[in-house]
Amino acid sequence: MKKISIKGTGSYVPKRVVPNSYFEKIMDTTDKWIISRTGIESRRMIEPGQALTDLATPASERALEMAGLSPKKLDIIIVGTSSADMLSPSAACILQHRLGAKNAVAFDVNAACPGFIYGLAVAQKFMQDGSYHHALVVGGEVISNRIDFKDRSTCVLFGDGAGAIVLEHSNGNRDGEILAIQLNSDGDLWNLLHVPGGGSRNPPSYQMLDAGLHYVKMRGNEVFKYAIRTMVDAARNVMKSKRITIKDIDWLIPHQANMRIMEEVANRLEIPMDKVIVTAHKYGNTSAASIPTALDEAVRSGKIQRGDLVLANSFGAGFTWAAALFRY
Repeated sequence: MKKISIKGTGSYVPKRVVPNSYFEKIMDTTDKWIISRTGIESRRMIEPGQALTDLATPASERALEMAGLSPKKLDIIIVGTSSADMLSPSAACILQHRLGAKNAVAFDVNAACPGFIYGLAVAQKFMQDGSYHHALVVGGEVISNRIDFKDRSTCVLFGDGAGAIVLEHSNGNRDGEILAIQLNSDGDLWNLLHVPGGGSRNPPSYQMLDAGLHYVKMRGNEVFKYAIRTMVDAARNVMKSKRITIKDIDWLIPHQANMRIMEEVANRLEIPMDKVIVTAHKYGNTSAASIPTALDEAVRSGKIQRGDLVLANSFGAGFTWAAALFRY
């Protein structure tokens, strides 16, 4: 089977910065409380009229530029998201149009926060037999218009953003390699984190809006518990599959849900925080975008270098969780 490597990374977040002080004005909370509970100091949110592909397009363009690849060379575009521009068509097809990637097949993967890793796994499978040569995998989310700004337990957590990577067949060890990916889900836990409105069970209507069914619903304490356990298990299992120990890992990129979760995951894995890539403090929880945006920033800042061994893990609604091990 063909080896697959990351040739380019890109990311984009909205220009609008929403600091914790904003929430101090609209509800009973403080900057100090939010930071102590989440580690989040600010987040980025779209302006009215913006949608997911307004973020995914520049993120993808930056990844393609780094890879030195024309959009017309893309064979497949996969967008991991639960907040596409519209119910139909997919965000990937709209992104294909905006990029001019006329030769690609395009579709979305909805696995919530681990959606980027799910998309990475799908792209890897398509490319391993050599039939697909270039892939664009995007993780992106617009959550700011689906949160209840009266619900302190959710509204302070989330932000909007998009991250992208370009995959090609590896030409040698210096090109890096996607080593292993593990995907998991447990539908019995679907009600821990969900958006009940907008689908076929609760279709769009004035009644849905009045009932607040279009907002994120989360059972925070239970999500916290399962998030830590599943992220640690996925990380250990994906390393075990390649007989790699935590001492071999150069960087951990966890889902940027909040600092308490990331610190506990790092503690249980016995990896020091100076090896953990963190962006939650300035972007909040951007769901499927959190890992690819953190990866891109770490690459462009020079933290992650060619040859580094990177472990990424995530959890999200479904309940879903995943881990990826790759040499950049």
